[in-house]
Amino acid sequence: MDIRPIKTKIDYKNALTRLEQIFDAPVNSNEGDEAEILSLLIENYENQHYSIEAPDPVEAIKIRMEEMNLKQKDLIGVIGGKSSVSEILNKKKKLTLEMIRNLASKLNLSATILIRNYTLSE
Repeated sequence: MDIRPIKTKIDYKNALTRLEQIFDAPVNSNEGDEAEILSLLIENYENQHYSIEAPDPVEAIKIRMEEMNLKQKDLIGVIGGKSSVSEILNKKKKLTLEMIRNLASKLNLSATILIRNYTLSE
C-alpha cells in the first residue's frame, strides 16, 4: 500500500484507477483500508478542484419539487397564497424566514441552502 497525497491530475487519475481495482475489497483488509483512504483523498482533491456551486434557493426548491413530484399548488400554505408561491418561484419576491422554515420542513431541504442570497428577476 503506497498512498500519497493527490497533487496533480495524473495522481488523481491513478488514484481513481487504483480505487476501481480494489473497490470491492473486504472491509478491515489491507486493500479495504487502502480503498477507504483513497476515497477520502479523492474526495478532498475533487472538492478543491471540481467544486460544484450549490443552486440558488429558488432553483433548489424547483429541483426538490420535481424530485418529489410536487406542483406549485402543493406549496400553497407552505409559502403563502397562490400569488406568493408564483412570485417566489419566478424570483419576483424574496423568501421570508417563515417561508424558509416551512420549506425546509416540507421539502426536507437544508435551511443553509434556502438562506443563500439570490437576485430577483426584473
